[in-house]
Amino acid sequence: MAQKKIRKAVIAAAGFGTRFLPQTKAMPKEMLPLIDKPIIQYIVEELVEAGIEDIIIVTGYHKRSIEDHFDEISSDLKNNLMQGNKDQLLTDTEHISNLANFAYIRQKGPYGNATPILNAEHLIGDEPFIYAFADEIFKSSPARFKQLIEIHNELGGSIFTCIKASSEQDYSKYGFVGGETVRSGLIKMNSIIEKPGSRDKSPSDMASVSGYILDPAIFGYLRQQKDSLGPGTEFIQQVSMQQMMDDGHKMYGYEVPSGSYYDTGNKLGYIKTVIDFAIDHPSLGSEVESYIRKKLK
Repeated sequence: MAQKKIRKAVIAAAGFGTRFLPQTKAMPKEMLPLIDKPIIQYIVEELVEAGIEDIIIVTGYHKRSIEDHFDEISSDLKNNLMQGNKDQLLTDTEHISNLANFAYIRQKGPYGNATPILNAEHLIGDEPFIYAFADEIFKSSPARFKQLIEIHNELGGSIFTCIKASSEQDYSKYGFVGGETVRSGLIKMNSIIEKPGSRDKSPSDMASVSGYILDPAIFGYLRQQKDSLGPGTEFIQQVSMQQMMDDGHKMYGYEVPSGSYYDTGNKLGYIKTVIDFAIDHPSLGSEVESYIRKKLK
């Protein structure tokens, strides 16, 4: 049976960015620059490359600059670029607002990664959709979300972006998935454990990171989970995901081949990302690499 086309995506972007204070007192962490683009634009561009048409960004009260970034260019900036004969910059900047259809929702509900999903339910309806985080980037060729959509079109169900754990510390940072091997790098999941703490408590060495294709059935499970939350309990999507698997819903963990995962939500991760992106930049890369080599002598 043909799968429904995936046209919509939800990006969670409501966090306070406390690890970057005081810088993030006025600037959302998702708008921190990676060379000449804010972090969130890389996620948007990957979604658009995968064929996503409608992007729902779940934000907080202090995130207006995200909306401004994807809005039409101001007349003052447009006139400045035109008068300065900066035609390519004008074209590139005008292109941003035409990347997709954007909708914005202010996050409401309990703390946890499940709240942005429920906040967007009325705009998603009964379609499968992509759920991504605004401070996590995945570079691969073909693009990661393109690969996930291909697997979804083949097998249906929900698809998780996964990476192999590289250290014991990873088991305290990520959720880990377990299940039966379908083929190399792909498992049909039967379990997910959030931050198991150690390898011996984890169902595998496959960590779930950065983004998902989700079946809309998750909305019903999340509503039930929310209704049963105890005081102070974090509202995490993994609980509903496990219930879905237990009820026979298909979920797959996919280790994206030759991909690079970047978590820009902490200082060290951000610095590493900036360095890698600078070295890969077509016009800056060689000079940046030369500068780093000199500094390390």
